Amino acid sequence: MARIQLLSQRLTNQIAAGEVVERPASVIKELLENSLDAGSDRIDIEIEQGGIKLIRIRDNGQGIDKEDLPLALSRHATSKISELEDLEHVASLGFRGEALASIASVSRLSLISRTPEASEAWKVETEGIDMDSKLTPAAHPVGTNVEVRDLFFNTPARRKFLRTEQTEYKRIDDIVKQLALSHFNTTLSLQHNQRQIHKFEKAHSPQEQQRRVSQICGPAFIENSISIDIEQNGMRLWGWVSLPTFSRSQADMQYFYVNGRTIKDKVVSHAIKQAYRDVLFHGRHPVFVLFLELDPAEVDVNVHPTKHEVRFRESRSVHNFLFSVLHKALASVRPEDHLYEANTDNYSSHSTQTNSTQSTINFSNYNSSYESGDRGRTFVNQVENQLANYDAFRNISASAPLPESDGDIPPLGFAIAQLHGIYILAQNALGLVIVDMHAAHERITYEHMKTASSNDGIKVQPLLVPISIAVSEKEADLAEEHNSYLQSLGMEIERLGPESISLRQVPTILANANVEQLLRDVLSDISDHGTSDRLEAHRDEILSTMACHGSVRANRLLTIPEMNALLRDMEHTERSGQCNHGRPTWVQQNLSELDKLFLRGQ
Repeated sequence: MARIQLLSQRLTNQIAAGEVVERPASVIKELLENSLDAGSDRIDIEIEQGGIKLIRIRDNGQGIDKEDLPLALSRHATSKISELEDLEHVASLGFRGEALASIASVSRLSLISRTPEASEAWKVETEGIDMDSKLTPAAHPVGTNVEVRDLFFNTPARRKFLRTEQTEYKRIDDIVKQLALSHFNTTLSLQHNQRQIHKFEKAHSPQEQQRRVSQICGPAFIENSISIDIEQNGMRLWGWVSLPTFSRSQADMQYFYVNGRTIKDKVVSHAIKQAYRDVLFHGRHPVFVLFLELDPAEVDVNVHPTKHEVRFRESRSVHNFLFSVLHKALASVRPEDHLYEANTDNYSSHSTQTNSTQSTINFSNYNSSYESGDRGRTFVNQVENQLANYDAFRNISASAPLPESDGDIPPLGFAIAQLHGIYILAQNALGLVIVDMHAAHERITYEHMKTASSNDGIKVQPLLVPISIAVSEKEADLAEEHNSYLQSLGMEIERLGPESISLRQVPTILANANVEQLLRDVLSDISDHGTSDRLEAHRDEILSTMACHGSVRANRLLTIPEMNALLRDMEHTERSGQCNHGRPTWVQQNLSELDKLFLRGQ
């Protein structure tokens, strides 16, 4: 075995570069973060050949003192922390002091900088071969200019793993967009091969910020999003989230920031996924630009060299905060909100004078059938019998003629016809509304059932024969530690031994489920996220099935009053824009869109 020896500075820097500098986009990220930490409000980026040949970043920040320039290229040299306690409340984007040294070890690097107090700028140059730096005077305004040429010229093995110029450019473009979204007070420009690609101007007002988001995520996202700004318990969440009907096949337009730092985190991902669970079509992904602000001491950013991952000190409270805010925001969307935001010029007024036509379904016998253990079959029969006569709608008087004033028309308008026993056609102030009547009534019934279930509390059922479950010691410890939380979910657990637990009680509605596997999944969720929504998800699946069976069926002929009653119910029901499976329940066809179909005005 070879003798132990100290590695050279050059080799240690190149090893560090393997962690920090994966590709040109990694260099861009580290240098931009340095510029932002220096207080820059204007940053110009120039790249050639996807950043492989040249990366040049120029900012107007505070600059670096002449005496500190050579030190800036040394490993573990930083101005952002000085002692261990500083790591507990990092407020800057960079802090590890590895970036410049790592970049310099695998490229030809020059750095020109001038501070506000200095009369002239100074330039330091180095090449990855020997790492010796040279300091010379230079002409430059206040700020810093970093030039990185011939990336990986001295490490051919690394260079061969780079992709095509276009692929490397696309990764850089993604990084620039990420940082542009999190620093609205900074002007950012990007040039590739001497061609201007982006120019993001400073965005101070909410309207300007929204315009920048529209530049990056597209105007359709802004037109189909909800604006959020909620602060509680020392945390603030603000930004934009897409309506469930505006989704993508891939999770490629999701931006989440913690104290201005873009991150990927399983606690965050789970909370957002859970908030959309009840409204998003299977296999689709939401779009969002969200900013979480909290005390830096409550989040550990020093868990990965690239700083993409964080660790929350109170992950459950963060998870619950994110879920509750997003869940309420998505539930609060009503048809008039969507119509009004998307058509402010044409739809300036909307009144929903619909109390007299509000219809509900009788849930008086819900609890008895809910507790009977037959998973609600009796209840489904009751609902189906009610719907056979549709008494709630039959009692409504004939609809009034369409009003002449747009201000008197409800958001979803008034029914004018039924198409093939499937769709309701309605006229509103903007044009034509088409409603899938089964999907809409399914959501209305489902929301009523969830409310009734939640208001009545969790009904539990003791098991005649407790189920003994062999688990790992970690799972047993977890079950014991979180026993009170499991009881709040309706599950009673007893520890029998180091690797054995007993399940003695479950929620009534889940009595026929695979409760052993369900418990294992719940423990897994608690381990990963500090909480679990498995039981609620299973309950909702059952209620969703019941609601589907208990909703008005296709080919059912409805009268005009019945159709209008359904429209009014939609306007008052949470999440009514999607059925229980995430499909849209209604669409709007504006008059301008209809005119195009018939070439009117052309």
